[in-house]
Amino acid sequence: MAYEVLYEVTFDGGYSNLLLPKRLEKSELDPRDRSFVTELVYGTLRMQGKHDFQISKSSARTLAQIDPKVLLCLRLGVHQIYEMRIPDHAAVSATVELARKVAGESSGSFVNAVLRNMTNLIPQELTKLDLASTDDKIAYLSNEFSHPDWIISAYLDHLKDYERVAELLTANNVPAHPTLAAWPNFSTVKDLVVNGAIAIADTNFAASFDGNPGLIAEIRNRKAGVQDYGSQLVTEIFHATSNSNDKPLRWLDMCAGPGGKSALLTSLLSGSNGYFLANEISEARAELVRQVIKMGEVVSFDGRELGQEGFAKAENRFDRILIDAPCTGLGALRRRPETRWRRSINDLKSLMQLQKELLHSATEILNDDGLIAYVTCSPHLNETRFQVKEFLRTHRGFELAPIPLGIAKGKYLSAIQDDGMFQLWTHKHGTDAMFLALLRRSSNEGV
Repeated sequence: MAYEVLYEVTFDGGYSNLLLPKRLEKSELDPRDRSFVTELVYGTLRMQGKHDFQISKSSARTLAQIDPKVLLCLRLGVHQIYEMRIPDHAAVSATVELARKVAGESSGSFVNAVLRNMTNLIPQELTKLDLASTDDKIAYLSNEFSHPDWIISAYLDHLKDYERVAELLTANNVPAHPTLAAWPNFSTVKDLVVNGAIAIADTNFAASFDGNPGLIAEIRNRKAGVQDYGSQLVTEIFHATSNSNDKPLRWLDMCAGPGGKSALLTSLLSGSNGYFLANEISEARAELVRQVIKMGEVVSFDGRELGQEGFAKAENRFDRILIDAPCTGLGALRRRPETRWRRSINDLKSLMQLQKELLHSATEILNDDGLIAYVTCSPHLNETRFQVKEFLRTHRGFELAPIPLGIAKGKYLSAIQDDGMFQLWTHKHGTDAMFLALLRRSSNEGV
């Protein structure tokens, strides 16, 4: 089962977090074997770079010369040998048997030879290098923590310190337990705790859960959702920009799918006189949003074209616009292990252009004194600070608005940066590395 999921992810472009749960649900595996398969799939994907490095050292063939099916088998074998408590002989035997089944009898001998080379290494040959004594620190971090060089360089540009980068890479390699969101006015954290969840300190609606969220009635009945606390927090901050003394506000979630932020935001807005609209370019994802929002409507347009679809009329403008922009996803690598191998530095240019166009589109449909919340699940400077600074340079009628106080508490307060932007970090806050900037249209625009 693990091999088949990895095959679909690697060669068919599938997503492990969607494929694996479906296969497990249909299987008759007991809980222990379900956990075993889960670690094999996510762990092998997560540590693929490190495993490939080890395979290359133990094989007479280069990675390019190895049958792709056999390489998948080897990665599964290496993960059991180095990252799991599986006896060497059992890991080798099971992997050889798998290779013979999926790639032919002759492949078994090759797999056996490579894995035996690894298990026969003497302890001194397995000794890890020390970061401080390593000349090529990027290469060391890449091989040791299984991240592409360009991602490590991007983290280093921001964090400015190799040790802090190593802490982040370590955090990215620790599987994240599901985080639940109790949707206000529909459920409470106490409801989730009764079902086995654990309330997360310094949060309003978040709880962690070590298990299948679908077992919780509030999740099944759409009174609560599964949502990383970083995503919850930026949504709460966005909601807190409302002014209760003003007229009812018009809210837009411009890139809403699959609906986590829309669900929490509309729960917070439930009972108010405001108006909410969610937009999602994918009709399939738009349908997911419809299933979870608590008020308002859902449409399916390209966010860059909203100003051309009649929304730019005065009566169709918005006071608050959330742009959860498509990005590299470098802030959620612990949850989406294949992302680190699918994204490349070449993706940045097109993503930055898309982010730029979405921001400009929002200005076309924003009311005077309105506010845009620009959000990415990435700490990459080109997608965050540099993108915001470029926007402010080209849109003189906008300014950076302060983060509302009182929403981020405890350790999360440190995410508020000196420049007024907001950046969470997985190794510091235990969340996805979400970024937020609040951009306010000035009433003196054009002056």
